[in-house]
Amino acid sequence: MKPKTSKGKWRFNPKLGLTVVFLSSSFFLAGLFASNLISQDLSGARQIPRQLQSVKEEIIDYDLLPPGKTGDDSITVIPFQVLSWKPRALYFPNFATAEQCQSVINMAKPTLKPSTLALRKGETEENTKGIRTSSGMFISASEDKTGVLDAIEEKIARATMLPRANGEAFNVLRYEIGQKYNSHYDAFNPTEYGPQRSQRVASFLLYLSDVEEGGETTFPLENGMDIDESYDFEKCIGLQVKPRQGDGLLFYSLFPNNTIDPTSLHGSCPVIKGEKWVATKWIRDEGQYE
Repeated sequence: MKPKTSKGKWRFNPKLGLTVVFLSSSFFLAGLFASNLISQDLSGARQIPRQLQSVKEEIIDYDLLPPGKTGDDSITVIPFQVLSWKPRALYFPNFATAEQCQSVINMAKPTLKPSTLALRKGETEENTKGIRTSSGMFISASEDKTGVLDAIEEKIARATMLPRANGEAFNVLRYEIGQKYNSHYDAFNPTEYGPQRSQRVASFLLYLSDVEEGGETTFPLENGMDIDESYDFEKCIGLQVKPRQGDGLLFYSLFPNNTIDPTSLHGSCPVIKGEKWVATKWIRDEGQYE
């Protein structure tokens, strides 16, 4: 069984090559932050809790370097934990406040529509029903007069070290009981969708709500496990991250050598109890996507 995808996403097909070359920048910080939200055993991983603080307005015992024309004169440290190297996935606790999250939900509610898929040759809306069952909407930071999305987008840029101009508009999604999203890729497969002007380098998921049960983000191929035709991608297996309001999840769709990482395959488990809200920011290797 092969996983499906959303509008503008690459679905996994074991019969097709997974490699595509494109230019990108993939920089991220190095550090670990303890968390109990990962559902698989990480006892073999080296865990080093650290107390990280912003020193933006503190007096420090060394001189800051003068910033370049596009930099600034502050030091901002954003705590995170490395969840996985295959795929490269990082977890950011308390990335946004509860007030910011609720503000984004309030923006999205009036204009939610059923989520759609980008159709490949031979596919129709009818024969792809049930692959993605959430509802959602798109909104850019420039459309938000409150400044909440602007602040979140700026923080995402600092966390990923990828320019704000390379980000698509936020895709705000709601998953109700029973709704889910089968495993898929966030990058585009040119053999299925044709030549691409750019590619998605990374994805940042900001969880806007807690979920009582279910709704985990899952990476079924975490650590490059072997698969065969009997592998059921619809099951919630592999590395799982439980949604918690205000927390963020960043994962990269590319290897450092600019090829697509097959282990970046991911999905959203069905919500069993409660409601799931999430804001996704896809970041590309070229700018001007809002």
